[in-house]
Amino acid sequence: MTSGVARVVALGASNLTRGFQTVVGTARSFWGPDVEVFAALGHGRSYGAPSQFIFRTLPGILKSGLWAELERRPHVATRGLVTDVGNDIMYGFSAERTLGWVEEVLERLRRVTRDIVLTDLPLTSVRRLSNLKFLAFRTALVPSCRLSLAQVIHRAERVNEGLAVLAETYGATLFRLDPDWYGFDPIHVRPSQWRPAWQQILGVEPREEFGRGSTIESMKLYLLRPERRWLFGREQVTPQVGVTLRSGGHVWLY
Repeated sequence: MTSGVARVVALGASNLTRGFQTVVGTARSFWGPDVEVFAALGHGRSYGAPSQFIFRTLPGILKSGLWAELERRPHVATRGLVTDVGNDIMYGFSAERTLGWVEEVLERLRRVTRDIVLTDLPLTSVRRLSNLKFLAFRTALVPSCRLSLAQVIHRAERVNEGLAVLAETYGATLFRLDPDWYGFDPIHVRPSQWRPAWQQILGVEPREEFGRGSTIESMKLYLLRPERRWLFGREQVTPQVGVTLRSGGHVWLY
């Protein structure tokens, strides 16, 4: 990994969304106030298909405008993060389709950087689930899913095996998620663990002050409009010019 990073490209779903201020704050603290953060995220985000969360729909990460924007940008030292791969399993996509989308992401990222971190799936915490608890989470988070717990675990195992192969093939760093970061919720990192988790995933030396930010900044980042989304079926397009944060850092959201 590079020691100096000017740009972070962060891809993910709900874990990245929930911890996004920590990611931005950590990058800013470690690499300076001019660091750029390009992110494609969102609750329930899919890598290859449109995804709906309550009344909001987002395009698949591969269909976002992030890639065209990165191609236009001058090349600088960049760290790529590929996280939250498991949603597509719950949406009913096969392990092969899910891994195919991840491979396409890695191919595109390799055009702008060789410094890529790929996280695996939290299989240990998922395996702890009882069938009853799994059904409760499935109903609450992905009501359209009809897979059993055994089927989800089987697909997740195949995806994890495939992620290890892809990381080796594309020269990415495969990051194994720490089971201690998860509690009652088997797929979302506990808020108390956001700072150490994202510091380790970003590959920076852990420090208590890294990732800290104001509540106002957290809300601002959470409420930022992405380049493209649908609310109640109506499309919203927000050109991304880069939001400059008061404490430093520049953010583009897709």
